[in-house]
Amino acid sequence: MLWLYLHFPHLVLDHIRRSGEHVSALVIVEGSGQKVVQACPTAKDLGVRDDMRLKTAISLVPELSIIRADQQQEARILEDQARWLYRYAAHIVLVPPNGLLAEIGSLQRLYGGLSAVWRTLEEVLHERQLTAWMGTGHTPLAARLTARNGVGERTSDTARILQTLSKMPLLAAEFDGRTCIRLQRLGLNTLGEVFSLPPKEMARRLSPETLAYIQKIRGSRPDPQAPWQPPHHFRQQADFVQDIEQSQGLLFPLRRMLSELESDLCWRQQDTDCLLLELQHRHTEPTRLRIRTSGPEHRAEPFLSLVSLRLEQQPLKAPVMSLRLIVKRFLGREAPFKQDLLGENQDLNEAWHTLASRLQARLGDNAMKQLSPRADHRPEWAWSASQVRRTNRVTTTATNQLPCRPLWLLQGPQPLTETPKVWFTGPERISGGWWDGQRVHRDYYVAQLDNGQLAWVFRDIREGWFIHGWFG
Repeated sequence: MLWLYLHFPHLVLDHIRRSGEHVSALVIVEGSGQKVVQACPTAKDLGVRDDMRLKTAISLVPELSIIRADQQQEARILEDQARWLYRYAAHIVLVPPNGLLAEIGSLQRLYGGLSAVWRTLEEVLHERQLTAWMGTGHTPLAARLTARNGVGERTSDTARILQTLSKMPLLAAEFDGRTCIRLQRLGLNTLGEVFSLPPKEMARRLSPETLAYIQKIRGSRPDPQAPWQPPHHFRQQADFVQDIEQSQGLLFPLRRMLSELESDLCWRQQDTDCLLLELQHRHTEPTRLRIRTSGPEHRAEPFLSLVSLRLEQQPLKAPVMSLRLIVKRFLGREAPFKQDLLGENQDLNEAWHTLASRLQARLGDNAMKQLSPRADHRPEWAWSASQVRRTNRVTTTATNQLPCRPLWLLQGPQPLTETPKVWFTGPERISGGWWDGQRVHRDYYVAQLDNGQLAWVFRDIREGWFIHGWFG
């Protein structure tokens, strides 16, 4: 097997930078807030270094922006990286707080060799603005050590990998301090010198844990890795160094997050019709916005347009410190109706779907209704109003088989007070309603009145003549 390790030395910094904020100098400090954990390139140019005391860093850069490290945040960001890596490799292992391990031996034939796999991942990392050190190894620990020390190579040669490992100092091999002192007292300073010990001598002089660790590096002891499985939902979050006070400031990170959603939906070959936005505030409850479309959708631009309209209708109640996008509802994707294989034919149903979604976002989810037929011959009960839903299936009915109906149906029949001037069609008898106590027995006609209007009139067997609708 061949393993690839991705080490992200500035994972949180890269995550903040992708949110679109222009911060001159930024550092990540440990939970206690006393020491710098990560420093951005601008801060490093001004003299700030990793592991520096925060007071010293502030004395060097008074305008320094500070973010406190959060294990939950780091775990969430690492899982975001695993989600996109899962599109290229199936066997992935999360190595908190800033590492990913992937089995790539089985991918070389698929991509056309190790160089193609390596190049593909480099392109994705550049596109996603991520800093990562990569390394390959015949064992998971070998790949991890070469990547974390910045000496990873694009090779599957076990002898060459062992040669690179042999040059590592004991601290670089990630032995704990006590073990390093013990090995140095034996006259061992590099990992290669430890490898050269005879197996019996190694077992006698080293602790069982240290011996097992060395054997896992070399590959003489099994080191099984449980694969990570992506969650059955989509979740993205943007964290801001400075709170966002205007809704327009949310559009840039939203565009990136929705592009991630589009890529994820395309990879899943699925759509969604519901987005949940959570705006986190410092001193008030989060704002939750549920964005609905009139049907399945996967494109980022229509989603962004709907969110923009919703934010225009609902101003921010407080500055936003973080933005979260959540999708839990996934729908199967259907082929557009009447499109060729290249998708170049115009889809009028798509245009109507976009218009309906925009109107719903501006006017509200309940402002638009869709008329749907019901299995009832009585005109008053022959239709119902429901939520607007998109469908790619189009049913056609011969128009010459449909009875003549007006587009303007009155809320209730009104008495006919004059004799029609001209009779056109009729009678059409409608009799029903015996099952619910609303019995009707009518003969319908299309007639023209003296003022020239075309009316849909009927004669009730018991109550006389009525007008039920008008034709345009």
